[in-house]
Amino acid sequence: MPVSLRRSLPLGAAIAASLCVGYALGAQPHMEASIGLLQSARTELARATPNKGGHRERALGLIDQAIAEVRAGIAFTATH
Repeated sequence: MPVSLRRSLPLGAAIAASLCVGYALGAQPHMEASIGLLQSARTELARATPNKGGHRERALGLIDQAIAEVRAGIAFTATH
């Protein structure tokens, strides 16, 4: 095997491994799933009758805040 190929193979393997690790660190399956669950909870709350003394509306606002925070966490991970 030529010397240049012998040196290139480990380098190529290291680059491929770093790409896989980078993808694994960038993937946020639990964060993405939580957004879906929060959106589902928001839909159910929005369908509920608004006779809860303002608590339903407050809960809707808190869910909106939670969704925004989860999205911010995903964006933070993508930039760091």
